[in-house]
Order: sequence, then structure tokens, then C-alpha cells
Amino acid sequence: MPKSPYYAPTGGLPPQTQLLTDRAVFTEAYAVIPKGVMTDIVTSNLPFWDKTRAWVLARPLSGFAETFSQYIMEVAPGGGSTRPETDPNAQAVLFVVAGGVTLQIGREGHRIGTGGYAYLPAGSDWQLKNDGETLAKFHWIRKSYQQVDGIDAPVAFVCDESIGTTTAMPGTDGKWATTRFVDPGDMRHDMHVNIVTLQPGAVIPFAETHVMEHGLYVLEGKAVYRLNQDWVEVEAGDFMWLRAFCPQACYAGGPGPFRYLLYKDVNRHMALK
Repeated sequence: MPKSPYYAPTGGLPPQTQLLTDRAVFTEAYAVIPKGVMTDIVTSNLPFWDKTRAWVLARPLSGFAETFSQYIMEVAPGGGSTRPETDPNAQAVLFVVAGGVTLQIGREGHRIGTGGYAYLPAGSDWQLKNDGETLAKFHWIRKSYQQVDGIDAPVAFVCDESIGTTTAMPGTDGKWATTRFVDPGDMRHDMHVNIVTLQPGAVIPFAETHVMEHGLYVLEGKAVYRLNQDWVEVEAGDFMWLRAFCPQACYAGGPGPFRYLLYKDVNRHMALK
């Protein structure tokens, strides 16, 4: 089986001889969860999931990030769920980073391999199974859907990174680009999950400061990120959780592209209570 281009945690435990020093950071403005933190002893089990464990990367916390949760799911062969979601208001994006799964949405079945992407609207009737011979690993991003009177709810779809719409940022000669799976002008959607790619040496040359909060999981490569007033080194397998208005910029380093899966909340008024 070909090696996945995306990093996924392997679990295990570090040896007793390893130093305690690590890159994990939690502040009022941002958090960094490095890949070395994702060991066996920090996994969670979920209701109605068989032969499955999850690394929980983000969850709503009062006074911090508010809008989403994000898991890395690891499903053993034969595992999965016939009742994966217990919250009827939760919509989801799934992105497969290793192996493959069979996703059933209503009466339609989909085989999703590495790089596969699925959007599941709130209230979807869906099931998932790993019917392969190797571990399947995928990101599961969940957000309560914000319905707006007069706007239809979005519909489910399944696609692949290779057929997403990739757009270069103006003036960057393609060195900074975003692969989108939803049209930014589609008001049915209140969250986007995209893939951002920066070529070696490319930069986000200003401190982005905006109302959207972010989850960023590094799929490939490495970079130095400016978060609030700090410089933080990140690499494939690390996760960053950014509060709204946290200043953010980066330099991409290393011999290959720096790529991350990016969540942000969009297209809705700010709640006033």
C-alpha cells in the first residue's frame, strides 16, 4: 500500500529516557499541540464506535475557541459506527489521511481513500466502516449548524483533494495557494475546511487578525509561525488552535511544501448574546 502524503499519529509512548521538554503551548490566544503529545494515553473512546479511538484536538471552551471540535479518528479493520453522531444539530467534515473507509450517506455508499473529503450536514443519516486491512485515520471536524431563515441548508457531498478548486493568492506566483471544497460565496455553509499550501520560502507576509477562529493541522512540511507575540516552530503532525483575532503569520521552511488542513467559521452574523 502506498505511503500517505499526510502525517497521521501513530500513538505509542515515549521511552522513560526521553526528556520532558516539548513544544506544547496553551495560551489565552492560541494553543499548539505537537505530534509528540498524541500518544496512547491521551486518546478518547466515543459512544457507538467499535474498534476506534480518537485524539481530540479541539473542543469548545468558554473564553477561548467557541465554535468547533476536531478529532483524529483511528479505526481498526472491521471497526466503525452505525450511529456515529449523537448531536442532531452537528454538521461535519471528514478528511482521510491514511487508509480508507466506506461512508454510507442515506442509501448511497462511498469508498473514500486517502485525500478523500466528505461534508455531512446536520441531521444526516450516515454510517462509517473500515472494511480494509489496515488502520484508517481521518479528521472529523464538527460544528453546530447556524440556520438562517430564507437560506436552505447545505447538502451532503463527497469528493477528493485532487478535484478541489485551488486558487493562488494574488501576487504570490502560486507559492501560496488554497484548495477549497465549498464556494466561499455559498451562504448555505457556515464553516469552511480548506487545505492551504505554501511552497518552501513562501510567507504569509502580514499578521492576519480576523474574527474567524482556526484549527490548523499540519499535513506536510514545516514552518515558523508567528502567533500573537511568539514565534513557534511547527511541522507535519502538529495542530494549532487560534482564537478569534489572534495575530498570525508564517514562513514556510524545509525542502518541501508546507500544507495544512484549515477550519474557519464563516458567513454568519456575530452572536450578540
